[in-house]
Amino acid sequence: MKQLSKETVNWLEVGAEEAGQRIDNYLIRWLKGVPKSHVYRILRSGEVRVNKGRIGPDYRVQTDDKVRIPPIRTAERVVAAAPKAGARVEFDILYEDAALLVINKPSGLAVHGGSGISFGAIEQLRAARPQAKFLELVHRLDRDTSGILMFAKKRSALVALHEQLREGRVQKIYLALVRGHWRDAKRAVKAPLQKHLLANGERRVSVHEEGQAAHTVFRLRKAWPDSQPPFSLLEAELKTGRTHQIRVHLAHLEFPIAGDDKYGDFPLNKTLKKQLLKRMFLHAYRTGITHPDSGEALHFEAALPPELEAFLMHLNESHAQTV
Repeated sequence: MKQLSKETVNWLEVGAEEAGQRIDNYLIRWLKGVPKSHVYRILRSGEVRVNKGRIGPDYRVQTDDKVRIPPIRTAERVVAAAPKAGARVEFDILYEDAALLVINKPSGLAVHGGSGISFGAIEQLRAARPQAKFLELVHRLDRDTSGILMFAKKRSALVALHEQLREGRVQKIYLALVRGHWRDAKRAVKAPLQKHLLANGERRVSVHEEGQAAHTVFRLRKAWPDSQPPFSLLEAELKTGRTHQIRVHLAHLEFPIAGDDKYGDFPLNKTLKKQLLKRMFLHAYRTGITHPDSGEALHFEAALPPELEAFLMHLNESHAQTV
């Protein structure tokens, strides 16, 4: 990937392997370290042109498109060196073939670089596999969320899996430990979500009637009603895939996720750090897809990380009520 000038207009030509991407995702990949809010601003303002014409953020680039990128002036910063090509990266690989790579992402690892992070899972994998001609994220996980993360190893697989995601044909189930005594065996939550920025530029999401439709189905796995405070272990099945969806739906219901530093119970989080739980208890543990080549139904499962298992064992020292 060539180095873009920060002071002058840049012109890029879309290659065959890049065709089909939305223009916003195409720009975000090229403009590493540039806040997404700035990328969308230059799109809205018309400063980004394709084949000399204005386009919207949902435009999908085509082979041989000529993309104009305006000067992007960002503050210089010191970042950690990127991993060397061919470097070995220790990931728990759940599945791999010619089309797909599925890993169990650890908590604390961003899925991609940007916003002050020099490199994430995708950059590490590309550096460890310099011979790979194509490797792209199929979806995203929050940095502090662990669990199943899928990558496409060819363009056709990426397009097919994105279609499955848009049509709601991908099963995505998470495990979340929440503060409070959850009593329903199953509860469907439909609450629209809207993004906004805080004064410091951080992104947040809240329930808002004018937001995008969001649907999560929660199932109770286990409850600790007599612990102080009470806790409940839930399965959360995503029916839509909005940013921070599970976290915001649970906080809105006043069942914040243990360890959530954006929407959680902050005094409780401080106490939990002294009781083994030093991260957010949210884990993507089961995913079901249709293989993009064979059409076979595939199901992946990622066991809870040891630190989360250890905290559940800690809770089991008090009375446990199993559903």
